[in-house]
Amino acid sequence: MLSRAFLAGLGAVLVTSLAAQAGETPWVRTQGADVRLVSGAVVDGKLEAGVEIRLAPGWKTYWRYPGDSGVPPRFDWTGSRNMRTADVAFPAPRRFSDGASGHSIGYKGGTVIFPVTVTLEAPGKATRLDLALDFAVCDTLCVPAQAQMSLEVTAGASEANAALAAARAKLPAPAPMGQAGLGVVSFTVDRASKPAVLEVVANTRSDKPDLFAEGPTDAWALPLPARQALGDGRTRFTLPLDGLPTDARWQGATLSLTLVDGADAVVTAVPMPTD
Repeated sequence: MLSRAFLAGLGAVLVTSLAAQAGETPWVRTQGADVRLVSGAVVDGKLEAGVEIRLAPGWKTYWRYPGDSGVPPRFDWTGSRNMRTADVAFPAPRRFSDGASGHSIGYKGGTVIFPVTVTLEAPGKATRLDLALDFAVCDTLCVPAQAQMSLEVTAGASEANAALAAARAKLPAPAPMGQAGLGVVSFTVDRASKPAVLEVVANTRSDKPDLFAEGPTDAWALPLPARQALGDGRTRFTLPLDGLPTDARWQGATLSLTLVDGADAVVTAVPMPTD
């Protein structure tokens, strides 16, 4: 979905990086951000890689679900060699107020690394990663950008990448509902409300935790929840089950709830009740 601020960006910035050093490409410069591809070791037939975005102070980019405004990043690996699949993981995001446009979800300032697990067709052979990245960076206005990068990885790469390992360690950890510590404790659905309202109770640690709800596909656009501290290390989040595709029903669907509290984050799959 595009905000007015995004539409105000005049054209996309297209920058290409073809030359690559061992384990990383040169930085690709765009307005408000630099981007590069990095790689690590091949372990059990999978290559550890990552997309690193270095944001200028005050600039932001978006999560896989951008909230009320903005667009998510799109990763196109067409042209890569010795790649079966590339699974991109998203670090825990933050919520940002966009004034009259509502709230967006993403990352602001500093560096964010999206870890990528590349399943290789032939683990003993060299690999070429070709990435066309479409994303957006925003300050006062939002600017669409593109970056094209290519990285050659030698056969049997064995040198680990500490930055990739650190980024992967900070990803939201899968957490079953009801587990001790940070996580979703319970949920209820108020069916009398129109639309129905989801209420989630979570164990939290700070006074500013946040919850991000996603549907089964990226066509769902669930609202950001309201937050209420309950005391005793618990927080209640409420959100209307609104923003569904026209042919979708929340009954029987499985939602993904990402709970972020300071530097920690967990993700819980929550099956909605059926009729």
